Amino acid sequence: MAPPLPAAAEEDGGGGGCVARWMRREVLLGLALGQFVSLLITSTGFSSSELARRGINAPTSQSLLNYILLALVYGGILIYRRQPLTIQWYYYLILGIIDVEANYIVVKSYQYTSLTSVMLLDCWSIPCVIVLTWIFLKTKYGLRKFIGVGVCVAGLILVVFSDVHASDRAKGPNPLKGDLLVIFGSMLYACSNVTEEYLVKKSNRIELMAMLGLFGAVISGIQISILERKELHSIKWNAGAVLPFLGFALAMFLFYSTVPTVLKICGATMLNLSLLTSDMWAVLIRIFAYHETVCTLHIPFTTHMVISS
Repeated sequence: MAPPLPAAAEEDGGGGGCVARWMRREVLLGLALGQFVSLLITSTGFSSSELARRGINAPTSQSLLNYILLALVYGGILIYRRQPLTIQWYYYLILGIIDVEANYIVVKSYQYTSLTSVMLLDCWSIPCVIVLTWIFLKTKYGLRKFIGVGVCVAGLILVVFSDVHASDRAKGPNPLKGDLLVIFGSMLYACSNVTEEYLVKKSNRIELMAMLGLFGAVISGIQISILERKELHSIKWNAGAVLPFLGFALAMFLFYSTVPTVLKICGATMLNLSLLTSDMWAVLIRIFAYHETVCTLHIPFTTHMVISS
């Protein structure tokens, strides 16, 4: 909530009140968009989990269609406007590499651990984002943020511990390996988010999405030709395989299209805090859609993280 205006500004009845109201609207818009992207990220997790259940292991291929859509839609707008690039292309190349590998690693983790664990453990990106924005973007944080980081790290330890020692093997064939992949992928997501925040404030959303889509598609295509050709040939392309692929791509496209706006309004830290509610949706999906038992450590951790955010 915005602080109350000083008496002079209230009596003025003009600029100060308008600015305060505009700021409140901007913050509320950022929060609403944050919850929208939270639902989208839950949708991508559900799609990846469904593909993993069907034995489909093609993480780079899942992301390729999203990058192609970004390149076509936003690249077309960029070409129509005939605007030169405001940032050197190699910055977008670096971002593309980080983003593709982050998606690859996190989607790969669904082969080894549960949807719930992936959605909970990806909150490791929050302390990583705070550290990176503090170092590189000179963002200042109060004591409450660092207390939140401590809670986050403690929760991560609990979730990993519960996955290692749980008797519920529905979590996946190798929960510890899956958990470690998520943690590493979350670090890359943090690097990607902070880089995007920097670039979108230096250039614009259209250029960022167009170039990320272009380089992401090229890098994904190369990686697929090396790592996933056999897997793609072995997939039976029925409705059970095609629909999760398309659902993942559409959710990712909407997610990527919305994220730059959230970053510009609220920054990378608020974006990652907003995504915490996806953990709650993941727990509900596992209980009601998959009819699985959730470890007792997952529920209090999820509730506490959502409330504290």
